[in-house]
Amino acid sequence: MTNAIEVHDLVKVFGQDMVLKGINRNFEAGKIHGVVGNNGSGKTVMFKCICGFLQPTSGKVYVNGKQIGKDVDFPEDIGLIIETPGFLPQLSGLKNLEILASLKRKINLKQIADTIRRVGLDPMSSKLVGKYSLGMRQRLGIAQAIMEEPSLMILDEPMNGLDKHGVAEMRELFKSLATDGRTILLASHNIADIEVLCDTVCEMDAGMMTMLQKGN
Repeated sequence: MTNAIEVHDLVKVFGQDMVLKGINRNFEAGKIHGVVGNNGSGKTVMFKCICGFLQPTSGKVYVNGKQIGKDVDFPEDIGLIIETPGFLPQLSGLKNLEILASLKRKINLKQIADTIRRVGLDPMSSKLVGKYSLGMRQRLGIAQAIMEEPSLMILDEPMNGLDKHGVAEMRELFKSLATDGRTILLASHNIADIEVLCDTVCEMDAGMMTMLQKGN
């Protein structure tokens, strides 16, 4: 068993508020791991610590064997949706992703367009992102998270704004990504997403984590 993510005694304090209270959890590679919990439970803060966006007050996070904040500032080979995806509203979806892809230069324009199609959008559309519906923006956010084919994805409420048809499409997409051997951390308020997709499930409550379902 290989762990994609290891979280050891993770504590995060903001002022007088201890948001994470000593989280310990290993997330095995190649599986979909569900994280449930109400707003303010600490899910997003934990995700941001794993991504290197926040430095923990104490404790350690390892991603693919490297300590975040020590060996590397940010995990390598990761795709993210955390909170509302931010795009340039005056540009098309394709142009937005082209600009993001230019940072790492891992993929070409055809691969970007193929990814946009994969999430159910038209890469040739001249529609500006500022005119997108919430669901379209969410699909584009999923596209940017998966377009470079990362081995690890952290998806914080990726179904937000999607209709029933869109949710069904994205569930199939995430299943296929896991079948390809990718590791996914998935937070969702929709318990059906968790039941259908996840190999393991844990609950965050007031900065503490409890296992609800262990993988086989």
